Parts: sequence; structure tokens; C-alpha cells
Amino acid sequence: MALDQSARYSDLSLKEADLIAGGNHILVAYKMKPKGGIGYLEAAAHFAAESSTGTNVEVSTTDDFTKGVDALVYYIDEATEDMRIAYPLDLFDRNITDGRMMIVSFLTLCIGNNQGMGDIEYGQMIDFYVPDRAIQLFDGPSKDISDLWRILGRPIKDGGYIAGTIIKPKLGLRPEPFAAAAYQFWLGGDFIKNDEPQGNQTFCPSKKVIPLVYDSLKRAQDETGQAKLFSANITADDHYEMCARADFILETFGPDADKVAFLVDGFVGGPGMITTARRQYPNQYLHYHRAGHGMITSPSSTRGYTAFVLAKISRLQGASGIHVGTMGYGKMEGGADDKIIAYMIERDECQGPVYFQKWHGMKPTTPIISGGMNALRLPGFFQNLGHGNVINTAGGGAYGHIDSPAAGAISLRQSYECWKAGADPIEFAKEHKEFARAFTSFPHDADKLFPGWRDKLGAAAEHK
Repeated sequence: MALDQSARYSDLSLKEADLIAGGNHILVAYKMKPKGGIGYLEAAAHFAAESSTGTNVEVSTTDDFTKGVDALVYYIDEATEDMRIAYPLDLFDRNITDGRMMIVSFLTLCIGNNQGMGDIEYGQMIDFYVPDRAIQLFDGPSKDISDLWRILGRPIKDGGYIAGTIIKPKLGLRPEPFAAAAYQFWLGGDFIKNDEPQGNQTFCPSKKVIPLVYDSLKRAQDETGQAKLFSANITADDHYEMCARADFILETFGPDADKVAFLVDGFVGGPGMITTARRQYPNQYLHYHRAGHGMITSPSSTRGYTAFVLAKISRLQGASGIHVGTMGYGKMEGGADDKIIAYMIERDECQGPVYFQKWHGMKPTTPIISGGMNALRLPGFFQNLGHGNVINTAGGGAYGHIDSPAAGAISLRQSYECWKAGADPIEFAKEHKEFARAFTSFPHDADKLFPGWRDKLGAAAEHK
């Protein structure tokens, strides 16, 4: 049985507003439940102790200074399992090279061992607050969606929807078919990303496929007169391998290297991988893919942290864009209220589940929408989010279009134009062939979202 440390590691007289005004703490809100028979405050204090200066027994080395950097439980509500802890900024590890803060230290303290302690049933991080000084000490993004809009020849404010895809199948295409698939989409769309397992497979070596992809990009640009974007996966165990991949890609794309984003699997790869890409290649858009995050951030989970927390962390680390799911409109779990994730990473200030966060001018992180989206599902998605300033990577939504991947890409763009114009989708489809043909391409979605569409659309949905 742990020592009751509530006298030292809690101070319920502290006011959240005062802690925020002071600017000397990172505040973290958890949903915490102790094991049976353990007092709530006692368990909370043990959690704070384990997250900072504490030990299970009194030790002779603790001095008055140490006590000054204790993490303190400042608010509890046992009925709602709401536990909040204030972590002094001095607790967090800093770089010896440049004094900057690091996400690994934040995670080590605030999520580290505390969830595995014997007296804690669960303790999920649901929100955290970062003061101005800490915002200054994290990298934040070097590039954002406005940089992509500029390349695409769009306005750099509210430049709108970027129509993207993921080359499918996930694995199994050799270099020539891969590059051909990219070319077909680029004839109608803006942005292509590697699916996250695609890298340097023996049947599709990087050194062979990347030059072919660049050739496809150049030909599509020549044919359409529009810039095209490619997000290349550089994820690897080894930072030197990541950099070798990145350097080869930039060298291959040469004069079009500004049109390359780097995709890094930041959840399985960890914070070091994101920071390496952010600092070594600040001129490239950093595309945070989060494969595997569902094992921690699923709504069914009671430990770890939420998808909201992961996205907020990604902005501090410098992700230019991060996948945020489809908010209930695609194939992944999630709901319409997930739009708070998008708002928190793209705005300069935002109310989170617990804390109101100001970003003090830190560049935004783009919400990247992926997972089962097509032209029929997008209008509802945009309506819920309230804008279309996102990157959407639709695999089946592009390659599943009955006419061609280019027609699929055009149907996605038309879907955005339809929503932006406030038009009725059926009426809009009568004048926009690719969008109309999306009804025929995805009849199950069409039946569900637009009952009676066959009679209303008539010939427009037929092949012309």
C-alpha cells in the first residue's frame, strides 16, 4: 500500500484561473478512477507524485527545492472522475543544444508510469493546457496549408479543399503500375500520398518508383497546367535512414522539390521521428500519419490519451498536417463532435474539452481527412465542420469512381463546390457529370444519403 501523499501532492485551494494567469505550469486533465477501496484524493496525489518528484517511501535525498517542483492535484470531482494536475515548467527536460522543450519529457511525466500503478484503475488524459512560455519553446509547424495553396495557385487565406488520394492497394503494386495510378489521379486531383506501409519494398524499390512518380507528376502538370503535390513516406526506425530517403526524394524531384511533403508515421515512430523530420527539412510540409493510434486513443479506451490530445501534441511538435479521422462521415470510428480536434489545431485560440488554449501565433496544423470518404459523403462532412480548408485523401472515393480516377478526383472537387455554393446536391449533379456519376459509383451511399436519387437524377447519372 502506497504512502498517503495527499498533504504534499495536492492543493485544492489553487484556482485554475490563477494557475493559467501565472503562466508557470502545464495543466493536465484526466479521467481517473482509483482501484476499489482507495480514497480518490489519495490516489490522485499518488498519481501526481509518480508524475513528478515522488517516491513510494520517504527518501533522505528530498530537500526543500525538490518540493518546490512537485506536481499538484488542484481539482478533483470524484462523481465525474475529473482529476486535474498542475505541472511546474521546471519539471520538464530541456535540450542542452538550444534550451527547447521536448514532447518526450511531457509524455514521460504526464502519461509515463502513472497509469500502471497498482492503486489506479485507469487515468486517461483528455486535455492539457500549455502556457505562452512553453508554446515559445516548442517548434510548431514550419509549413502549413497556406504554403500548399500558394503552390496550387490559390488564395493563401481560405484557399479551400485540397483533393487528394492514397495509392491503393496498400501494398502489391510494382513501380510502373504505381506511377501510372498516380498519373491517372493527378489529371483531376491535387495531392497524392503514399499509403503508410509503402516505402522501399523489394518489389517496389524507392530508387525505381520515385523517379517514375516524379515523371508522372511532371506529365500531369504539363497536361493540366496545374501544380501537383506528392506526400512521400520517409518513416523508418533509424533517423539516418529517414534522412537518406528524404534526401533521395528531394534530389529526384529537383526543381519541383517544393511540391513534396514528407509523411512520417508519428505514432508508431514516436516523437523523435517527427522532430527529426521537422528540424532537418523545415522547407517541406510535414504530414503526420498516425497508424496504430487507435490502440491508445480509441473512444472505447479508458487509459492512454484521446485522439484530441494526440492532435494537439502534433501541433506542438511541428506537424504541418495530421490525420483526424472523418468525424463519423467515413469508415473509422469517431463522431461529429470530433470537429473540436480540427478547430484546436487550425485556430489561434480554441476551447478544448477542458481548457481554453491560446497558440500565440504558432502556425496551424491542417486537419487531414481520410478513411472511406467519397463525393457523396463530403457535403455533410463540410456542413458539420463549417469549412473546407482541409486535405482529403480519398482512396476508394477516387479509384472507385465508375469513369476514372481523374473523374473521381473531379467529383470530389465538385462536391466541395456544391457545398460551398449551398446547392442541392441532386440539382448540382445534373450540371456536373463527374459528381453525378459518383451516385452511380457509390450506390449504397447514394441510397442512404439521397433516397430516390435514381428518379431525380435520371440521365445525368448514366454514362455519357
